[in-house]
Amino acid sequence: MDDIADRAGVSKPVLYQHFPGKRELYLALLEQQVDVLTDRVREALATTEDNRMRVDGVVGAYFGFIDTEGEAFRLVFESDLRNDPDVRRVVDRSAQLCIDAVAEVIADDTGVDRERALLLASGLIGSAESSARWWLAGKGSLSREESVSLISRLMWRGISGFPRRDDGDGQ
Repeated sequence: MDDIADRAGVSKPVLYQHFPGKRELYLALLEQQVDVLTDRVREALATTEDNRMRVDGVVGAYFGFIDTEGEAFRLVFESDLRNDPDVRRVVDRSAQLCIDAVAEVIADDTGVDRERALLLASGLIGSAESSARWWLAGKGSLSREESVSLISRLMWRGISGFPRRDDGDGQ
């Protein structure tokens, strides 16, 4: 807690006024970071009606979060505390919010039922997360841009097999 207080520029007693211990501080930081990631995914979906660009945006959101928030990504996805029920709840909530956002677009655009849309979205989000984690671990020499492009193309080839629902608007 001393190091955290020093980095935050506050005294340890001030830190303890807000967080009784390291676990509570960790949970607060975790909540903040999963909200950042979830917001990036939602923003990627909302900025365009082009589904190929949406796929690229969602993958880019995960890789961007890793690239700009590497330590935060490790905090969220690689902590030793992931088995703690409260930590697990926060991480699972974030994943579910991302899955729900993608599933809504899939269901709206393809007409598949919610259960199928959730399964498809889970596959897309899981792929974005696991490939971004692999990239973060430095297991390859590809740039972020090329990595995002490759994973996006892979996902697009799969999800584009579900035709857009024609609502009579010519799309």
